Amino acid sequence: MNPGSIDHVLGPADDVRFAFQPLINIRTGAVISVEALARPADGHVTELFRNAARDRRVGTLDVELAVAAVARTAEQQSLLPLHLNVFGGTVAYETDSLDRLHDKLTEVGRRAPEITLELTPPFARLERDRLYAGVDRLRSHGYRIAVDGVGEGDVPLRTITDLAPDAVKLDPGVVRGLPDDPGCVALLDTLLGLCETIGAVLIAEGVEQEHQLETLRGRGVRTVQGNLLAAPARRPPSSLQITEPATEISGFSARPDPTPSGPRVTDFLSPATMLPDDVTADTVRGVLADHPEVSGVVLVDEHNRPEYSIDRNRFLLAVTGPYGHALHAQRPASRLADEPRVVSTATTAMEALNLISGSDQTRVYDDAVVVDEQGRCLGTVRAVHLIRGMAEFRAEQAAALNPLTRLPGSEAIERDVNTRIAAGEVFALSWLDIDSFKTINDTAGFSAGDELIRSVGRSLTDAATTLRSVRIGHVGGDDFLVVTDLDDLLSLGEAVLDPPRRVGELNVTLSLSTLVCAGNETNSYREASRMLVPLKERAKSLAGSSWVMSRIASDRVDVLRGSPPDIPSQADPGFPGRDPDPPGRGAEHRGDGP
Repeated sequence: MNPGSIDHVLGPADDVRFAFQPLINIRTGAVISVEALARPADGHVTELFRNAARDRRVGTLDVELAVAAVARTAEQQSLLPLHLNVFGGTVAYETDSLDRLHDKLTEVGRRAPEITLELTPPFARLERDRLYAGVDRLRSHGYRIAVDGVGEGDVPLRTITDLAPDAVKLDPGVVRGLPDDPGCVALLDTLLGLCETIGAVLIAEGVEQEHQLETLRGRGVRTVQGNLLAAPARRPPSSLQITEPATEISGFSARPDPTPSGPRVTDFLSPATMLPDDVTADTVRGVLADHPEVSGVVLVDEHNRPEYSIDRNRFLLAVTGPYGHALHAQRPASRLADEPRVVSTATTAMEALNLISGSDQTRVYDDAVVVDEQGRCLGTVRAVHLIRGMAEFRAEQAAALNPLTRLPGSEAIERDVNTRIAAGEVFALSWLDIDSFKTINDTAGFSAGDELIRSVGRSLTDAATTLRSVRIGHVGGDDFLVVTDLDDLLSLGEAVLDPPRRVGELNVTLSLSTLVCAGNETNSYREASRMLVPLKERAKSLAGSSWVMSRIASDRVDVLRGSPPDIPSQADPGFPGRDPDPPGRGAEHRGDGP
């Protein structure tokens, strides 16, 4: 655009400057990308768009700012992946105008896969077919797609599921409500489950307070953006690691991953420095010399699939040694490269660590390259991040286990339930406890009570070993929570309730209460667990080992086991009364139920 233009829409855009705010992986402290934020010389960027809207030229201004952001980033010589904001309407109705963005990327030597386009509201009035077609076209160029403003903005959830974006950005308005607003917490958990189902990353935007970061990290969010960690600055960050104070802030203990295999490799993803596979060694040397923060380079083909991996130290040693420049400078860099260590997004961190440590010892600290289903490079994972992350995971996992049964606590069950709810699954949530446990402790002693709890825990663990859908949580005292598919429910009940149990001269009975849940009938784990309370009371009112079942939104309660208290049960001869569990249990076993 001509700087002397008197165009009242695009003219003021010449005076727009950009601030750059990092997006940070709080598992590793790595800066994974940077967002370009438009900052007009006077007023706010919304005023520019108001003027453009009056002339029906919002899309024109939208693309102009995106192009200017790319140009400014290139001037700063930043290699970080870049996030650009684009209205959903621009993508739906003016996709052709985004060709200017493609041309600018080619001009400055950037690739579309390094760019994430954050689609911003409004969405509700857009023609869905046109929006989806526009997104498909952008993806064909290689762009990554994010949906912005989720939680406060005009973003239908169906739009998210249909688009299946690479990332979903949680609006700052929701983050501000954490952790005190139950609605914001429930929304966060629901979006986490949704993102896990569609394979998207949830990014929390606008993190300003330590308690917000603590809550996000504790509930499983791994990517955040906000002034607490890094405020917008005139230049993109020159380091790929956040500062020391921010690292300390991000060191809150995260909730352990509910799966026994541990976190996925994508939890430790860092941006990859990618160059064409036919690039010369001198070009790679120049990139490494200008960017000391870069640990290596991935050489990719025209489809962004990794062909070679270059380790910084070994490469520089080769090209800067005696006669190194003369021998290698104008020859293909691939001559000094290695075969890339490729892992998929489904790879666990432990599997990736085993891949790195179990191969050539001269490459034990090389980065692993993460690829998508089409084999395209998504980023790299550094060995040091995997080592540190798995050490923290094992420590967190051990700390979260109940010391008596070595089973996870209620948090693992909560995460599993919320994930199932978000996915719309039908499942069963069950609450199991030991009848009259205080009487057992008072009669047989705490040691016998401990062994009884271990025995019940072993029965549950054995059931989970053979029934793939079963997830167990020891939530405190003699209370256990179990989540399972309906197909495994009967086998679970038999495995737990069939074996006879005795402590000394006392017969032991158990109470199992089950709530059948469907994703469209309940909103959260908290709501489902509250509905279990009256079912537990009903099970406790029955004699013998009991099992009652109901369904959300139903008043019917089915008694699968147990008999009214005035009818003696064969499982209970001589048992000293069946009192409901009082608050006071053994000192080792105090804890709240769901």
